Amino acid sequence: MEAVITEVNAWAWGVPMQVLLLGTGIFLTLGLGLLTWRKLGFAFRLLLGGFKGQGEGDIPPFRALMTSLSATIGTGNIAGVATAMTLGGPGALFWMWLTALFGMAMKYAEAVLAVRYREQDDLGGFSGGPMYYIRNGLGQRYKFLATAFAVFGAMAGFGLANTVQSNSVAQVLGDNLGIPWQATGIVLMLVVGSVILGGIQRIALIAGAVVPSMAIAYVLMSVVVIAMHIEEVPAAFQTIFNSAFNGAS
Repeated sequence: MEAVITEVNAWAWGVPMQVLLLGTGIFLTLGLGLLTWRKLGFAFRLLLGGFKGQGEGDIPPFRALMTSLSATIGTGNIAGVATAMTLGGPGALFWMWLTALFGMAMKYAEAVLAVRYREQDDLGGFSGGPMYYIRNGLGQRYKFLATAFAVFGAMAGFGLANTVQSNSVAQVLGDNLGIPWQATGIVLMLVVGSVILGGIQRIALIAGAVVPSMAIAYVLMSVVVIAMHIEEVPAAFQTIFNSAFNGAS
């Protein structure tokens, strides 16, 4: 099993995929005329003005952003960054910054396409996402790709981030408080299920309450760590840039 996973990862996350992802981000950034950089101020004004406004969608803009961020801020920001720096050295941080600058265009494009090609059901609710804009945007010829995305997305939902995150929660509670893993799993299942089964309205409501505090705590703790080692920051930047262009990074 480990050999199979290693081989699949080599293809799925090897150099060709990294070049394709970063290349797509650069292509979209330039094609959009650097819109994701130029319009940051406008985006924040929309966000801050969207706490109460409903607009045409199911949920206010602020809650929509928090729902999106709820799947972005988490294990990857902590364990993922640490793993990247362990494998690639301090210079990996430079490439993560660069990738984020161009990756914004991909996130923007995904959101625009999701709204442009979403569908409305008989009850007035909206459904969107890659499977919809592949089918509705590219046409019936590519319907098999939309189906494949939906199937693999459902599979990933069971075996990807959810497994890693629930395992991390269970391990911390088990090691520090002696709480059985089974009990943690059952509680997580009930809590998460009660949110998801409430539909996008409840998901957005909970995300709007939880994600801001999570993000603020994340940033504050980062600032605390930097402040505790403030004298080492200049040397850290120098190390990051000096090691950014070696093979490992």
